[in-house]
Amino acid sequence: MKIEYYKTYSSYLNRDMEFKVYGHSGVPMLVFPCQDGRFFDYEDQGMINTISSFIDSGRLQVFCVDSIDKETWSANYLPNRERTEKQEAYYNYICEECVPMIFDINTNSNNGYRQKIYTNGCSMGASHALNFCLRRPDIFAGCIALSGVYDMTYFFSDGYMDELLYANSPIAYINGMSNDHYYVDMYRNQNIIICVGQGAWEHPMIEDTTRMKELFGYKGINAWVDFWGFDVCHDWPWWKIQIVYFLDKIC
Repeated sequence: MKIEYYKTYSSYLNRDMEFKVYGHSGVPMLVFPCQDGRFFDYEDQGMINTISSFIDSGRLQVFCVDSIDKETWSANYLPNRERTEKQEAYYNYICEECVPMIFDINTNSNNGYRQKIYTNGCSMGASHALNFCLRRPDIFAGCIALSGVYDMTYFFSDGYMDELLYANSPIAYINGMSNDHYYVDMYRNQNIIICVGQGAWEHPMIEDTTRMKELFGYKGINAWVDFWGFDVCHDWPWWKIQIVYFLDKIC
């Protein structure tokens, strides 16, 4: 398997950011780590090995990025506004600095053919995956979001809301989006996949996934929202089964 490591400076975050690329060609998939995670966690938890047949066959090229969750969603010791501003800076890093590199690497890997990117993540990674997919349907072809929270006010205990928290909370902005917004038509052309188990540690992910299903239904967005069994818990063994199942549908 071809593996490459990158470390580049982000002007939005004022620091070096790292990511790894797995594979020599195929559909590009941007992977966000679990809460407070690092770019190498997906590999360390065995997910790369689990999906190696997709990568080795040239069907999939995986891009695993770092998070800054310790300064945003997890940082309840910081002022709320500082947290949301840092999250928006992370959004800009991904879209304005990381995505162009992904496009360049993947296009060169696919003989000049440029294609939209899928997003993926588990737990908090799923929260990022759906948010980026929905905020930039011009960039992202779809997502595979596994066991995510999609109402980001969950991480703010005092009922705080500002325009940046709203912009990064899918339940808030999809609920507030008019049915004739031009993004709605773009969502209908995406391949949006959201999955959650109904077993241990899957609350409030079950509730948020249920709400996203309702909101997509109200707006006629044909997302695939899948609820797995009561034995399916919030943990890597199940995410390994889910990612293989869903990847087989998109690449």
